[in-house]
Amino acid sequence: QVQLVESGGGLVQAGGSLRLSCAASGRAFSRSTMGWFRQAPGKEREFVATVSWSGSDTAYADSVKGRFTISRDNAKSTVSLEMNSLKPEDTALYYCAAVRTFALPTRASDYQFWGQGTQVTVSS
Repeated sequence: QVQLVESGGGLVQAGGSLRLSCAASGRAFSRSTMGWFRQAPGKEREFVATVSWSGSDTAYADSVKGRFTISRDNAKSTVSLEMNSLKPEDTALYYCAAVRTFALPTRASDYQFWGQGTQVTVSS
């Protein structure tokens, strides 16, 4: 079992930056792939980024590649999402998710555990 709590969301102007954090509890964290997803009003939840249990492998949605960076600290049981050059279309509720696997899944249905989300709003 993994419990996840996101933080760091807020209101930022286009071109600005935010850093999201996800604090995890539960012994399975270090053996779990971690992901970030987002959901805008009226839209389906979409993949943003994922990082392997070791932190050595990552994958990103094309829409955020080169602007967002995912990382994790297993000693602190945290995963972060550094978001730069933010655009209004990045506005969404951002979720942290976990799954016990060595793969890098990008489908929301592949993840077992979810946080409650943190809101990111980018103004133009």
